Amino acid sequence: MSTSNRSPVPDRQGRVVRPHTPMRPLWLCRVCAAPWPCQPARLLLLMEYRRDRVGLSVYLAGQLFEATGDLVRLNPHPAPTPEELFERFLSWTAEARGVG
Repeated sequence: MSTSNRSPVPDRQGRVVRPHTPMRPLWLCRVCAAPWPCQPARLLLLMEYRRDRVGLSVYLAGQLFEATGDLVRLNPHPAPTPEELFERFLSWTAEARGVG
């Protein structure tokens, strides 16, 4: 499974874009401290999986599974709701396809 958002990517001006990867077990972005996947991570993932949106959904479903376990262990009361986690990890992939 490809995870190129974990390595530097040049932007249009040739500068290196820092990878926006999750800091576990908090599931915050290592670069911008936003809940991961943050907006830059989403854009990098969309670029990486531009020809394999099913693969993107499968990858993020796995990340959602891992995050659920970590986040519930860290803060069980109140734990994030399934709806919140679905919105955060998966719903935007359908919107990016123009479905949602």
